[in-house]
Amino acid sequence: MASRSARSSTTRLLYSLCSASINPAPLQSSTSAMIAVSSHSRHFSAGSAAAARMREDKVAWWKDSLHKLRNIGISAHIDSGKTTLTERVLYYTGKIDEIHEVRGKDGIGAKMDSMDLEREKGITIQSAATYCTWKDYQVNIIDTPGHVDFTIEVERALRVLDGAILVLCSVGGVQSQSITVDRQMRRYEVPRVAFINKLDRMGADPWKVLNQARTKLRHHSAAVQIPIGLEDDFNGLVDLVIMKAYYFHGSSGEEIVTGDIPANLEELAQEKRRELIETVSEVDDKLAESFLSDEPISASELEEAIRRATVSRKFVPVFMGSAFKNKGVQPLLDGVLGYLPCPTEVSNYALDQSKNEEKVTLTGSLSGPLVALAFKLEEGRFGQLTYLRIYEGVIKKGDFIINVNTGKKVKVPRLVRMHSNEMEDIQQAHAGQIVAVFGVDCASGDTFTDGSVKYTMTSMSVPEPVMSLAISAVCKDSGGNFSKALNRFQKEDPTFRVGLDPESSQTIISGMGELHLDIYVERMRREYKVEATVGKPHVNFRETITQRAEFDYLHKKQSGGQGQYGRIIGFVEPLPQGSGTKLEFENMLVGQAIPSNFVTAIEKGFREAANSGSLIGHPVENIRIVLNDGAAHTVDSSELAFKLAAIYAFRQCYTNAKPVILEPVMLVELKFITEFQGTVTGDIKKRRGMIVGNDEEADDCVLTAHVPLNNMFGYSTALRSMTQGKGEFTMEYLEHSQVSQDVQTQLVNDNKIWRLD
Repeated sequence: MASRSARSSTTRLLYSLCSASINPAPLQSSTSAMIAVSSHSRHFSAGSAAAARMREDKVAWWKDSLHKLRNIGISAHIDSGKTTLTERVLYYTGKIDEIHEVRGKDGIGAKMDSMDLEREKGITIQSAATYCTWKDYQVNIIDTPGHVDFTIEVERALRVLDGAILVLCSVGGVQSQSITVDRQMRRYEVPRVAFINKLDRMGADPWKVLNQARTKLRHHSAAVQIPIGLEDDFNGLVDLVIMKAYYFHGSSGEEIVTGDIPANLEELAQEKRRELIETVSEVDDKLAESFLSDEPISASELEEAIRRATVSRKFVPVFMGSAFKNKGVQPLLDGVLGYLPCPTEVSNYALDQSKNEEKVTLTGSLSGPLVALAFKLEEGRFGQLTYLRIYEGVIKKGDFIINVNTGKKVKVPRLVRMHSNEMEDIQQAHAGQIVAVFGVDCASGDTFTDGSVKYTMTSMSVPEPVMSLAISAVCKDSGGNFSKALNRFQKEDPTFRVGLDPESSQTIISGMGELHLDIYVERMRREYKVEATVGKPHVNFRETITQRAEFDYLHKKQSGGQGQYGRIIGFVEPLPQGSGTKLEFENMLVGQAIPSNFVTAIEKGFREAANSGSLIGHPVENIRIVLNDGAAHTVDSSELAFKLAAIYAFRQCYTNAKPVILEPVMLVELKFITEFQGTVTGDIKKRRGMIVGNDEEADDCVLTAHVPLNNMFGYSTALRSMTQGKGEFTMEYLEHSQVSQDVQTQLVNDNKIWRLD
């Protein structure tokens, strides 16, 4: 009797567990129930049918809960409508009660732009996380900045997401930052759907944008919708999968009316549906079989094929609409559920530190060991707020977790789910979710586990800063807040660096561009009440060598007591262009001419010397240093002696290696009215720019150029002047390139004058 009663209660518990919704609150109780079932199952023998059934039901529940979860990001070129789109998504999913516009007249602004600076400037500065529910699916969303200066925000968001929406402007098309964002999505193997926005604007041409996506982004893509009218006549959409028309009624487009395809679009819809089927058939064998057999293809078959191709990153479905005019957002949400992967459909790997960084596949299981990545840090009201993506296992409030990177054991005092700058306390979270914890000291990119495994997640790509400013607090009394602000910003943003100039003892801040550094200076004033003065921007030049040079240096010093003795012989040579290695040191010593315990000191000496080249004092890159001989003294040799020998040897041979200066070159994309083409082109050439692309778009001219960053300060003002305020440009780092001989001479002379001053 007792056994039957236990089985009956377990069955009831499992029934409630399997029918649980994916909504946040039920989900927590369901996870608790699952853990309860796990402990309850100990009363049964391992081989019993009830225990086996229970395990199967538990696995089925786990798979179903993760199947109804989507982690997505919304990314695009600046001013393509990302934040506006996110605002509509939150409204239609019931997460917010009313719509507010970016830079809205009511002074409230979009929900995801929570910083005052974001609302004033009408741009997104920090990526913001939120969550919502659509048709019983939980969708975690990260809205990312579009401006290239904040590219790290996009980088770390895409690192932890399972899918993404790439927003393209129907007028601007594929722009420079669209290409950068798409490259980041490829780097982290993120499946994506494209959304061609702003179909209500004058000059909207979705088919031009689709062709640009195919040529510039190399997307294997096709439209899954066609618009009913364009510009002022944009009224709705035709779904090419189910061949029905959608119209959006109501004050905010919340009422969707489904109808037949308008007669004048019937032929175009058939043509575009056939194009969609053909394009997907090229990458999906199952659909290709039906297509080549001339069999009729149903909506469900086509939908399944699009999903398979999208999840495998072989196809990008293209949706259309106008977020601002409240048209096309709900079908896009359906597309996110239908075509983008759930956490279990994405391959995630960790590196096992206990097995020489062996790759381990993470299943995303709730019963596995906890593995979570800290991908973003913020200073919250109650201390550091750390955003975590959980890849495996369950994390609970009050748990002790291990920071694998530092070895520290920390307690989780508070666990929250974020909605922009608001937060909701939760008791636990599981694999596949994005949450935040308070009071856990760590760095961006650290991995946390429950201690049973020693896994680390692969790190994200962090670009090097290209611009620096000297900064100091106006009032000496605010020095404490000044240091606190710089430390916080540096911890939050891996592309923001702080250093001290050894010559002038000035504090130097470095970042990705003028806007990037301006924002931090402004945030210092607003958040820490510190007025700061900034010096002239400095460009982060680099130095390198162009030919091989040998060194043979003896460091010998005797001044009473133990002396210093160290001799090193070898050569330096340039690494191949684009090798990506800053300095490569190779020990080719044969025998014990130099004891092995001194080799590390020699390498340290060379690396220290390479921090400052002799031309203008900037770091030396793309250099290989080979040590092949030397000598040591039984009494006078020491680590210090060999470190100093390496520093002096580097300085001795550096000049013979014909050093050159490298400057950061920017990829600049300009858009202006054609009548100003001559003036703008001439100005770019004066700035030593090289024009690499020239396109015509209606009355606009789109120029792409490579221009040295040193010549681009104040360009926004110059462009406005040249184009009567009708020109715009974007700029992003491309590469470090060798300067011409006359520029090098000028830079070297300027550096000498600066040092004399």
